[in-house]
Amino acid sequence: MRARLARMIEKKRRIAIVGAGIAGLSAAQQLCGAGRDKFEVVVVEAGCRTGGRVFTSEFAGHRLEMGATWVQGIVGSPVYALAREAGALRQEAADLPYERMDGFPDSVLTVAEGGDLVDADTVAKPIEELYRGMMEAARAGEAVGGGGVEEYLRRGLRAYQAARPGGSKEQEEIEEALIGMHINRERTDTSANDLGDLDLVAEGEYSDFPGDHVTIPGGYTRVVEHLVAALPPGTVRLGLRLRRLDWGETAVRLHFADEATTTLTADHVILTVSLGVLKASIGKDVSATADPPLPQFKRDAVARLGFGIVDKLFIDLEAVETPEPDGGDEQLARAASPAFPFLHMAFVGDVAKIPWWMRGTESVCPVHAASTVALAWFAGREAAHLESLPDDEVIRAVHSTLESFLPAPPRRCGGAGAGPTPRWRVKRIKRSGWATDPLFLGSYSYVAVGSSGEDLDWMAEPLPRGQEAGRTPLRVLFAGEATHRTHYSTTHAAYLSGVREADQLLQHYR
Repeated sequence: MRARLARMIEKKRRIAIVGAGIAGLSAAQQLCGAGRDKFEVVVVEAGCRTGGRVFTSEFAGHRLEMGATWVQGIVGSPVYALAREAGALRQEAADLPYERMDGFPDSVLTVAEGGDLVDADTVAKPIEELYRGMMEAARAGEAVGGGGVEEYLRRGLRAYQAARPGGSKEQEEIEEALIGMHINRERTDTSANDLGDLDLVAEGEYSDFPGDHVTIPGGYTRVVEHLVAALPPGTVRLGLRLRRLDWGETAVRLHFADEATTTLTADHVILTVSLGVLKASIGKDVSATADPPLPQFKRDAVARLGFGIVDKLFIDLEAVETPEPDGGDEQLARAASPAFPFLHMAFVGDVAKIPWWMRGTESVCPVHAASTVALAWFAGREAAHLESLPDDEVIRAVHSTLESFLPAPPRRCGGAGAGPTPRWRVKRIKRSGWATDPLFLGSYSYVAVGSSGEDLDWMAEPLPRGQEAGRTPLRVLFAGEATHRTHYSTTHAAYLSGVREADQLLQHYR
């Protein structure tokens, strides 16, 4: 009886969650649900919005994702389930056209720099099949050799070319450009600046959920709003940027940059900041500090893992009039119902004509069939440079690229031109900027050469470790996509990691 009464009057434990992205919000939802009688939960967010690296926006009459875009597999995916619960998957939620609303394109136009079409059946498709087969083997743990992914892919191309009789030097040059194109795609999929830095063996541990990869008709932000709506009012506090975390004593103290709320005391903290922010905190460019400093095992894992930049460039295009092929009376004519193609680009030309950073993208493709809003993805150094450029310079670079790959009339390898093609003019652009955002300092994590899946486990290890030095365990817990061994870099990794840490606390007080 006394024990029961003591539990009834026991003060609730305060749990402070740093970061209102998917990881922090899923942890809060779990704690406010199953632990509502045990915990007082507060989510502190440095920015002016919730969602973290989930950010749905609008541009040129379209709903677009500036950050997380895909649900990587729908069978068993908690994020897909949340989107369904939020009503974001229903067609009535698609009040605007949205990215990849028609799925993946059935066919693409592969063009070499200068405007020559690459033959799909004899050149483009075989190289794509080679690339896909090799990456499937890598993710099934069947890749031969170690080191980085880029050398693995180029080694496969060399073997393919050696086994093929009669290939010309020109064809081999195009094949090299095509494998480079697919390497650019893999860089945006993984966020690696250089695929030579992406660990081949670790690719065998990464996994998606089964089923289709889909985008969300109502926007990814609807998932965030659904999570926030499930929390008690006032749980999330915006504009509180963490400057120092004192976790050496039983009560953890959080110090913030603003003057109104200088400190917050909690029994436990769940830290969900990005790996980029953690890297900055242990490097020269300190954005937040821990006292005592993070232990060496944690610092080593942070340093070894990769955390890259992926940015999206949205381009609002319009077809412009072009002269009639005979040029008789100089009269201009518009092509009937022009549609921007799903353009894959094999860069084989002079870097002086198209800037080096533009050569880091695989494609310029409409966000859905027949749309005049196109999208190009960039990773690593090219993405960082894109963030630094003024709009007019970006627009000039896009124009020079389109003029090279879509000349009018187009030329075909081994054949005559197919008639006039509309020129395209860039009206305006919109782009993400994850590298220069101080709250993220990048996009998502990858397992770099010299690292391993064990480092992702070390990222998830709470502090202090167990009963170390007689201290209270679970004082600081870690969640976020970079703390999940098999689903890292995804929203479902963020969600699952938040639930995992919440469940640790629930179990601790059971």
